[in-house]
Amino acid sequence: MLSAETLITFFTASVLLALAPGPDNIFVLTQSALRGKGPGLIIMLGLCTGLMVHTTAVALGVAIIFQTSALAFSALKFIGAGYLLYLAWRAFRAPAEIIQGETNGRVRYWKLYCRGIIMNITNPKVSIFFLAFLPQFADPHRGPVVYQLLLLGGLFIMATILVFGSIAFLAGMLGRWLNRSNRTQNVLNKLAGTVFLGLALKLAAAER
Repeated sequence: MLSAETLITFFTASVLLALAPGPDNIFVLTQSALRGKGPGLIIMLGLCTGLMVHTTAVALGVAIIFQTSALAFSALKFIGAGYLLYLAWRAFRAPAEIIQGETNGRVRYWKLYCRGIIMNITNPKVSIFFLAFLPQFADPHRGPVVYQLLLLGGLFIMATILVFGSIAFLAGMLGRWLNRSNRTQNVLNKLAGTVFLGLALKLAAAER
């Protein structure tokens, strides 16, 4: 078992990394402001589910494929970029009344959850980041490395929930104030579309 000092150091570093501006927390920020804290939290859960996939991949050694195979890396990143472009297209076309009417319903929440998963797992840089970051805190002399990596991945997810959850609540409160008129809703739609477009271009240009 890893020492308490190692776990505290890792958790602190994870919180700081989650606070650093990136595709996932920007995604939670814009969607929470656009749709409210509830949908933002659902998207956060989807993103964290994606992190579980990356953690498992790293622990089992699968993520090494994306570090050594240019074809696998390129295929996954272009799938992710294509999905983000689709979200940008929908955001640019969405009228204000759709945003008001989408805040309820199980189907929509399920779609938002799946959107968060797809957003996260189609970014191969997350797997490569985990592959480089998690093993630094593992110690073969303290037990099976696989279990240590799963534990570290779980702590990283807890840090992500703490930070992204706070972002969702704060942005959701701001969104309620901005969402009082169709004009502000349309501005938020265009802002969300621009963010999606920027994230798609950034992911498409990513290199191993």
